[in-house]
Amino acid sequence: MDNTARGSRAADNNISEVEAIRSTCEGNSYAFEYLYKLHRRRVYGVCFHIAGNPTEAEDLTQEVFLQLFRKIHTFRGESRFSTWLHRLAVNVVLMQRRKKRYPEVSLDVKPDENDSKPPLELGGPDLWLSGTLDRVNLNNAIDQLPNGYKEIFVLFDITGYEHKEIAKILGCSVGNSKSQLFKARLRLRQLLQEVLRSQARERRELTCSLLAPVQRQGSGAG
Repeated sequence: MDNTARGSRAADNNISEVEAIRSTCEGNSYAFEYLYKLHRRRVYGVCFHIAGNPTEAEDLTQEVFLQLFRKIHTFRGESRFSTWLHRLAVNVVLMQRRKKRYPEVSLDVKPDENDSKPPLELGGPDLWLSGTLDRVNLNNAIDQLPNGYKEIFVLFDITGYEHKEIAKILGCSVGNSKSQLFKARLRLRQLLQEVLRSQARERRELTCSLLAPVQRQGSGAG
């Protein structure tokens, strides 16, 4: 099958991912478009959760796929293509952040030994954070994390990378990856608890404002 035929099939979405990868390596723009449509949404999600800005995430997504077109020939099939692509996306975002010289939390930070709270298993699943608040509040809290915490939290808890993969991507040890995730989750707990307290306070104030006229009427009748 020639490139034109493969291109038509890609345009009709009747091509497999393996065929699209092979055709893209040969310069087939239709196959590349197929891969773009197939993976764009999740790549954008990775970029957005790390960058925290929709416009910047969109720009980064375009940069990721530009890099994909240039580097797809280096994909060896040793892992799933989606895993390879998401790792490429993370690398692109982190490289852009380093170029902008964003302040980052040291990857060597360790959990506070004087913390009176019972220790959690470093790097394990955090059931408390699962479904505590709606997605909007959770995303707002994630955006408030220091950059070093946010990167590892997003990589582990949102995109599903293992600590060994995160260590390789960020150039740190597995222990440091677990430590940063531990700190990120503690900070998220604090931020989410602040949201809950604020919501409770607003409900009390609303209740008081609604009851005030009734109370005044009752006082006047007496």
